[in-house]
Amino acid sequence: MRYSELLKEVQGISGKMLSRELKDLKMNELISRNVLITAPVAVEYRITEYGKSLKQLTDTIAEWGFNHRQRIISGMKTE
Repeated sequence: MRYSELLKEVQGISGKMLSRELKDLKMNELISRNVLITAPVAVEYRITEYGKSLKQLTDTIAEWGFNHRQRIISGMKTE
């Protein structure tokens, strides 16, 4: 995705914070950064094969988070 697409997609993040996070992800080889020769110049980010190796872990964490949220919401209704 391009930077502007990521900024729209990730709710509640500032441009400065997104830039910082993208730099960290690139430094850790989880994403790659490709400068496109366009006018104006655009930058595209892609997940690396190494980054894809985290998919099972992040899916598990996301599922746990969803289930936890449902548990909390259900508990609030009974109080």
